Amino acid sequence: MALVSFSQIEKSFGATKVVHGISLDIADGEFMVLVGPSGCGKSTLLRMLAGLEEIGGGTIAIDGRVVNDVDSKDRNVAMVFQSYALYPHMTVRENMGFSLRLRKESNRVIEERVSQAARILNLEPYLDRYPRELSGGQRQRVAMGRAIVRDPKVFLFDEPLSNLDAKLRVAMRTEIKALHQSLKTTSIYVTHDQIEAMTMANRIVVMHDGIIQQVGPPLELYDRPANIFVAGFIGSPTMNFFDAVSQGKSARLGDGSALVLPTGAVVKEGREIVIGIRPEHLRFSGEGLPGRVVVVEPLGMSTQVTLDAAAERITLMALERPSLAPGDVKFLSARPEDIHVFDRSTGLRLN
Repeated sequence: MALVSFSQIEKSFGATKVVHGISLDIADGEFMVLVGPSGCGKSTLLRMLAGLEEIGGGTIAIDGRVVNDVDSKDRNVAMVFQSYALYPHMTVRENMGFSLRLRKESNRVIEERVSQAARILNLEPYLDRYPRELSGGQRQRVAMGRAIVRDPKVFLFDEPLSNLDAKLRVAMRTEIKALHQSLKTTSIYVTHDQIEAMTMANRIVVMHDGIIQQVGPPLELYDRPANIFVAGFIGSPTMNFFDAVSQGKSARLGDGSALVLPTGAVVKEGREIVIGIRPEHLRFSGEGLPGRVVVVEPLGMSTQVTLDAAAERITLMALERPSLAPGDVKFLSARPEDIHVFDRSTGLRLN
């Protein structure tokens, strides 16, 4: 296990700067997830740690040792890629032990480590099969096993589940989380899927345009997003936003409706703000914000309702099964403590 430290990391491709002075400490044994939209710099940061990209500025250290000029093979990290990158002419056993053969380990050590990894990943029945004889999930487990046998200080995962179908992704993220709980090796996981981030991470790093927007435990980012970007990125369906003007203890929306602001929101009267309300925190009521039903999507355990309200297209998640039809007008409300308030010009959280 190892402590990983990024200090003022920068990276440019030609004239385009993609990472802007990122500093981040990842604790020994932590499972850290880097999340953000495509092009935000998360994979580039991971590849610089792995030694697959040159560092444009700053330092990267593993257990206090600066590795900027250390070859990738000497950093004692193991990476699991989006593509399985298995050798088709080798069996599962041979694929998993290949890196150890390159290091000229003894046959006994190779067999012990491959057998141990196969037990952890439930791959023992497949050790003599070829990759073409395996399912996608089994191939990804082989790729993980190839990393485990190296006994690295740090595991790096670069969107490893992107090529799997939805059901298999759910199963595999559970397996990866269980694997980390068993091995307790420092792990850094890159994804654009905020559901993966929320369910797997000890802490999440939200990135946008090469800049860290917020770092914290999943529920902290969900309950107290630092800005509009984080609020809109974390949570599914995404948070609803309304332009509004502060009126002291309440906010006036574009259609003239008013919402009571949370007690912790200290907002000067007349200030232009953005109100954020998560779909699961909106509810139907006898008065409040009028909304016209656009689409009703029954999901079994809940119902997702899309509405037009205050000149915005919004979403409400109802646990019950309301009797609704497109065109119906319903009043919506939310508890003040479930309302998020952001400055319209800076995007920063105000409560």
